[in-house]
Amino acid sequence: MITLDGLPYVLATMQLEDVPAVSEMERHVFTLPWSSATFSYELRHNPSSEYLVLRYQPPAEKAGRRPKLPGSVRRWFKPADPDPSLLGYGGFWMMLQEAHICTLAVRPEWRGCGLGELLLGGLIERALARKAEVVTLEVRVSNLVAQNLYAKYGFRIVGRRKGYYSDNHEDAFIMTTDSVSAPDYQQCLHDLQARLYARLLAQHHPPQALSSRARA
Repeated sequence: MITLDGLPYVLATMQLEDVPAVSEMERHVFTLPWSSATFSYELRHNPSSEYLVLRYQPPAEKAGRRPKLPGSVRRWFKPADPDPSLLGYGGFWMMLQEAHICTLAVRPEWRGCGLGELLLGGLIERALARKAEVVTLEVRVSNLVAQNLYAKYGFRIVGRRKGYYSDNHEDAFIMTTDSVSAPDYQQCLHDLQARLYARLLAQHHPPQALSSRARA
């Protein structure tokens, strides 16, 4: 997986104790949010699923010292936030040799800083570890930001689901990769992660709040 050495971020497997914070973010990010019960069921009873969480974790916390979030970070968190360090999450379902990404979200004010890409790369690497040959997903036809990110990682549009989203009956594009186990893709993934690491490392302070963008 992409190295996070020197970065104030941690990618980890989602645990049951993460569900309240994930569900809270889910309600703010999506118009068709999953319930807490859905996430709990996935973690408890679906061995074909895998979920990651992304957290802001200052170097002091990584080193085992008592953490203190910078003021520039704390001001973006709500006092009642179940886990203010949680910045995003994502997951996929394994279906034979296909990993289907079912969710991917980043706090709106932290988008545009490479964190969605960090999660996507982490999901692809976890899928590879589970012997996936291809990775697929659905994305709103209007969500050009997400489509551009997926295309960057080798996803291409292979179909369209009419009226897929029940909130506004918007269509969804089906996007899929070629073989993620192929040497060419492996090299591409390595290069993309190296460039992302350099970008994140160059951000010497937490990203400032940005205008909300589409899910990516």
